Amino acid sequence: MRRRRPAPLPQRHGLDPVRLRTPDEGPWRTMREHLVERLPRVDPGRIEEMLREERIVDLDGPLAVDAPFVPASFVWFHRDLPDEVPVPFEIGIVHRDDDILVVDKPHFLATIPRGRHVVETALVRLRHRLDLPQLSPAHRLDRVTAGLVLFVVRPELRGRYQTMFRDRRVRKTYEAVAPYRPGLELPRTVRSRIVKERGVIRAYEVPGEPNAETRVELLERRGDLGRYRLRPLTGRTHQLRLHLAGLGIPIVGDDFYPDLHETPLDDFSSPLQLLARTLEFTDPVSGEERRFDSRSTLRAWPENGPVGG
Repeated sequence: MRRRRPAPLPQRHGLDPVRLRTPDEGPWRTMREHLVERLPRVDPGRIEEMLREERIVDLDGPLAVDAPFVPASFVWFHRDLPDEVPVPFEIGIVHRDDDILVVDKPHFLATIPRGRHVVETALVRLRHRLDLPQLSPAHRLDRVTAGLVLFVVRPELRGRYQTMFRDRRVRKTYEAVAPYRPGLELPRTVRSRIVKERGVIRAYEVPGEPNAETRVELLERRGDLGRYRLRPLTGRTHQLRLHLAGLGIPIVGDDFYPDLHETPLDDFSSPLQLLARTLEFTDPVSGEERRFDSRSTLRAWPENGPVGG
């Protein structure tokens, strides 16, 4: 297997530099002209600034502003970071060994860099905090969902743990706080067909062969609220949120289902009451049986004291 050429730039804020390969041929006279066309979302003036600041490099070092176009070559640079709202919650360490790291991700913190969330993500924070520059996630958890996430420490093991999640060989349990609905027969298994279109913020259910399955169980009732155990047998986008909303018990704090509400990124007052509680699996490296439990709690269901009406 061909190894990727190592980047000549170090990580910045726990992030690897962007790597671009130039085409085998093209009409550009300079690398600057090619980058202006290749990066249409970046202002051409900013590209020139980055070249003058020696922030764009090839294997021989920083590129000059008038560096000639070189076909089939590589360049590296760090993107400008977006302005981000700091997420005022810490990541809890549940387990760490030479192979894996299991953490309690808080609400509102994305798992990996994406869109407007880059530095304020679990991956970047953990790489920096634990000095683990090659740390990578084995799976993802929604930004608004709290609970367990497994990261892989050694790059050569990444595929084995990611495949375990892809092939559904991990038993996951979630907890949610949602309205108590008299007459709703539980436990039950909910099955439906869920579709998530690229560029559309919400997923939705459509007629057809089910591709999403969730076991729903009521654990406890306090007034007009219930605490539910959810066991997803599939991993569709927003599956748990859609299935509970479909039962008439939308999760407390859900801004997407059943109705969409815009919430500012700096509003941390009403977290989605959904927690990834347990992960269980046969370790693909050691062969041992593993179980990890979240130490977090849901705000709407304090350990002591009534909630609900």
